[in-house]
Amino acid sequence: MRKLIFSVVVPVLAVSCARVPEMTLEEIEEYRERHREQLLEMTVSRPYRGEEFADGRGGGVWNATISGDPKSFNHLIAERDGETAGILSPLLDSLVDYDTVRKEWVPRLASFRVEADAESGTMDLFYTLRDDIYWSVYGSPEKVRVTSDDVVFWYDEICGDEEMASSAYNGQFMQMDDGTERRIEIEKIDERNFVFHFPRIVSEPLLTTNMSFGPRYLYKKAKDEGGVQGVKDLHSVDVDPRSIPSVGKYFIAEYTPGQRIVYERNDDFWERDGNGLSIAYPRTRVAKIVGDRNTESLLFSKGEIETFSPSPEQLESVVSRAENAFGADGRFEKRSGGYTVFSSEGSMGASFWTFNQNPRNASEPHYRWFTQKKFRQAMSCLLNRERIIAQTYRGLAEPKYSFFPEANAFFDPSVELQFKFSRERARALLSEIGFARGDDGFLHDPEGNRVEFDLTIVSSNPVMSDIAQIIADECKQEGIVVNARQTDFQRLVEQLTSTYDWQSLIIGLSGSALFPIQGSNVWPSSGNLHMWNPLQKTPATDWEARIDRIFNEANCIVDKERAFPLWSEYQRIILDECPVIYLVRPRNFFAIQNRWNLTNVYYDSMRGAETEHCFLAE
Repeated sequence: MRKLIFSVVVPVLAVSCARVPEMTLEEIEEYRERHREQLLEMTVSRPYRGEEFADGRGGGVWNATISGDPKSFNHLIAERDGETAGILSPLLDSLVDYDTVRKEWVPRLASFRVEADAESGTMDLFYTLRDDIYWSVYGSPEKVRVTSDDVVFWYDEICGDEEMASSAYNGQFMQMDDGTERRIEIEKIDERNFVFHFPRIVSEPLLTTNMSFGPRYLYKKAKDEGGVQGVKDLHSVDVDPRSIPSVGKYFIAEYTPGQRIVYERNDDFWERDGNGLSIAYPRTRVAKIVGDRNTESLLFSKGEIETFSPSPEQLESVVSRAENAFGADGRFEKRSGGYTVFSSEGSMGASFWTFNQNPRNASEPHYRWFTQKKFRQAMSCLLNRERIIAQTYRGLAEPKYSFFPEANAFFDPSVELQFKFSRERARALLSEIGFARGDDGFLHDPEGNRVEFDLTIVSSNPVMSDIAQIIADECKQEGIVVNARQTDFQRLVEQLTSTYDWQSLIIGLSGSALFPIQGSNVWPSSGNLHMWNPLQKTPATDWEARIDRIFNEANCIVDKERAFPLWSEYQRIILDECPVIYLVRPRNFFAIQNRWNLTNVYYDSMRGAETEHCFLAE
């Protein structure tokens, strides 16, 4: 039986000197389960099922927060900085989008058609740009039509230039049957039409080629005059943000460092509702720069920001004060004030624990530990997910034992992590590779080195801090010293992609992994975000070589039934080798002010919060 200590507040009807009866572990578990259900009943479950969005009304100011200043206003730099990417996203759009309900690709900036040649084994993907999309600049009547030149330049000269270090670079190459690599080439047809030439038939050509991009007329000039550095220097934080062209819903109209970013609607944006009104309904969006979760919570409680995602420790307080604006029939009911809280099932992805196997650190003892599969498996056996769920997420999470999420077409329920929490198995695995506990109480490797290493986490995330302490405590009980180290996100990115001076860390990857080939820069050994040992010229291990082969072979099989066994093996290898050890899938909660009409607001684990069609209530 688990020996966990809980602090439980038991409600009583009257204050007296009577002693409150102690609760057994079973009673505590029952109380917690009942309490969880009560919390969920006080929220709104409204996943998106493909409903048509109601026509809205324009106007109003949408107030939000961001956690820090942008590092740049440059689209290339934004690839490696989540905060900057989020800040620039209202200025951008993509070629296509994937409808997760209908499970089909839909046009955005471009329509498409695919032609496969079975005889030659090649494929062409043709795109046709809309004729009503422009690069516009805030406050200027001038606008520049978006053409094929923008896309071709971005693909060839930005993403396709290895020195740019774009995260999309690796995805431009395919491995052929003979082991050589060939590039997916792009060709301009005319001002609105271009084509991608695939050297092999692939299962998801749209996923491979979909992109957002910057204006050629600015980035080409920067590259011609200053090369790679000239591109990276473009649109630094010192530039007037009003000069940055937009093809998206909004312009950046103002940036005050450390305070806020103001967006104004782009009236040239192409997407309209049934009444011909831009679906960028709020005229203005203000993003306040707030680096503290408690401050963000206070702003929301005062009605000064529109949405808030409570942390586990904030959840009960936020839910208990909600005035949910939906009736028994599920329809929006206007409220005079207050806010509504939505909930969703466990998230699609999960953060994971990973270990640095980069040979640059070959002289360090931790390198020899981390490169041994049984050591990584033992660490997985010391990851107490149930304790994390109970103590950090208040029971509102579930363990993550699979690799692909259930929504992935190749998710195999029979493939599950075999190295779950078990002290006994962890000890056995470590013993098999010569690790033993000494008279000093610490675990030592075969050379006599005490097993001690760092665990790096992002400093702005208190939940991860709690998880790191639980991991450290569980490892301590087995004589292993784990030192939790906090750092800012940008420094963490630098450690992963350039300095490689980390030992172990917890991080999550953006994206939903609906397709197995997502993460082409992560899972193949040549990937620049193959975190534990990136940019390998040839696979360092047999299992990584096998992953590379499966990734390339299965990607080229259109028939899902034929591809399924390969992707099952792929999942099984990663869960057995434990290069990454997934933590838990938390339930998610989302609160929004009732001053908005919530008819078009949905919330689920696949799409997150759908607020793009949100408009002011009458």
